[in-house]
Amino acid sequence: MNIVVVGPGAIGSLWAYKLAQAGHNVAVWGTQTTQQWQLALDNQPVIELCYNQVQTLIEADLILVTVKAWQVSTAIKPIVKYINNDAILLFMHNGMGAIDNLAPLISDYPVLLATTTHGALKPDNHQVKHTGLGHTEIGAYNSLGQQCTFVVDVLNHALPTVAWSSNIVLALWNKLAINCAINPLTAIHQCLNGDLAKAQYRTIVNTIIEEVVTVMNAERVAVSQEQLSKTVQNVISATAANKSSMYQDVFYQRQTEIDFITGYVIHKAQQHGIPVPANTELYNQIKTLEQNG
Repeated sequence: MNIVVVGPGAIGSLWAYKLAQAGHNVAVWGTQTTQQWQLALDNQPVIELCYNQVQTLIEADLILVTVKAWQVSTAIKPIVKYINNDAILLFMHNGMGAIDNLAPLISDYPVLLATTTHGALKPDNHQVKHTGLGHTEIGAYNSLGQQCTFVVDVLNHALPTVAWSSNIVLALWNKLAINCAINPLTAIHQCLNGDLAKAQYRTIVNTIIEEVVTVMNAERVAVSQEQLSKTVQNVISATAANKSSMYQDVFYQRQTEIDFITGYVIHKAQQHGIPVPANTELYNQIKTLEQNG
């Protein structure tokens, strides 16, 4: 397939390299002023990919969008005019709500949503490290996307394991809940994910989960506090040595995805008249860190 990865950050670079390695024609699109992009994965050889070449968008069968949630709109709006209506748009980012405002613009395209637990780190622009094996789920955002289940096989040959989800909203909510419990706390306290297993964080983690479960149930997403608590603790344990993406964004004084993670929960809570004071406090603390650098 002809594939363009929009946003060659850590996850985007990981997928770009793996898809190219699997034999696809892969190009990347980003913010640099160059036409070629060199990329190395771990200790594997450097490959060269086309970069910001309009013809690759015109010929693309699949557009994999891996920018941060807050970058989605500004990344897609300038390039959508070049993308053929038969091309599949696959959005893979943390958080929820990022493409809702784009819905009228992309309604004629098959649109897929994905969530992944693979870990990746970019020491520099042209080097990516695969820091943790994970699992990817893909599902349809619209009716045209329902016809694109074959994309699972395409991605699974490149970076397993990948599965089709008939209820991608549930998968996204579960990932969102995990991010709500881990990301803001690790960013505020500049601690590793594993530190959240300590007794001093137990109460706040449980309170965050309780609030998110209430909102999820109001959104008719079936989940129990016991189930979600177990999932969060498993992720904290499995990623104990990791620095969350929000930890790194705060450390490097970059904009975070808080509006599309905790902010999304707060927005939905307001629609249902549900108080979420713990999540609101964390949201405000992250926004203060963003504003004050």
